[in-house]
Amino acid sequence: MSQRVFLFDQAEPNKEVLGGKGASLALMTKLGMPVPLGFTITTETCIEYLKAKNQYPSGMWEQVETALAQVEKKMEKTFGDKENPLLVSVRSGARISMPGMMDTILNLGLNHEIVESLSKDKNKARYVKDSYRRLILMFANVVLSLDIHPFEDLLDSVKEKAGLKTDNEMGEKELDEVIKGYLELYEKAHGEAFPQDPKKQLDLAIKAVFNSWNNKRAIDYRNHEGIPHNMGTAVNVQSMVFGNFNDKSGTGVLFSRNPS
Repeated sequence: MSQRVFLFDQAEPNKEVLGGKGASLALMTKLGMPVPLGFTITTETCIEYLKAKNQYPSGMWEQVETALAQVEKKMEKTFGDKENPLLVSVRSGARISMPGMMDTILNLGLNHEIVESLSKDKNKARYVKDSYRRLILMFANVVLSLDIHPFEDLLDSVKEKAGLKTDNEMGEKELDEVIKGYLELYEKAHGEAFPQDPKKQLDLAIKAVFNSWNNKRAIDYRNHEGIPHNMGTAVNVQSMVFGNFNDKSGTGVLFSRNPS
């Protein structure tokens, strides 16, 4: 059986196998940089999946579960646990950087029970609920390609009713209202409720990354740039760090040298 899933610290930084992002994560890990733990599903796996009419190659999902268990052990967190959950991001990563590929999904692994459990700690409640409402929106948009305008309208309506201008000003009350509205919009548009099983969320997100290789925008871009259609995209599943945890956390871009 081919190895289709590599932990960041297992892999040789090969763009053809791991895609550009996966190769960079592997290289930075080997250099001893503090890279959040995770794993990469290979570009070849994507092509096999698409050739098999959107079916995983034999043994791939088992390798994903094994890699996830290794990340859980190292992080001392468990995917789907109510008290100490591991949350992950899911990103695409082709060999060549391509606009038109799938956007990032953050906070994967949250569900009603986990949010309710973590929100008992009032120091965490706001950021946990904010993370959940972001997940629902990204999942609806990226995985299901649902129209996000109704979600944006609902968010604006809640803020306007509360006299707030920015998302960051929302408290627990407003976030609870947004989450309730998002879940109703999701179910109405999709015909099914938002998935509460974290592994089902991961499964759908991985498939969405693979399927994004053949979306119209990606195909048009490859045709325009002369990029072969048989390269596929890797999938990077990485433990979450949070830019919205408190006033000392954030996100951004860092250059190790002058890009110009």
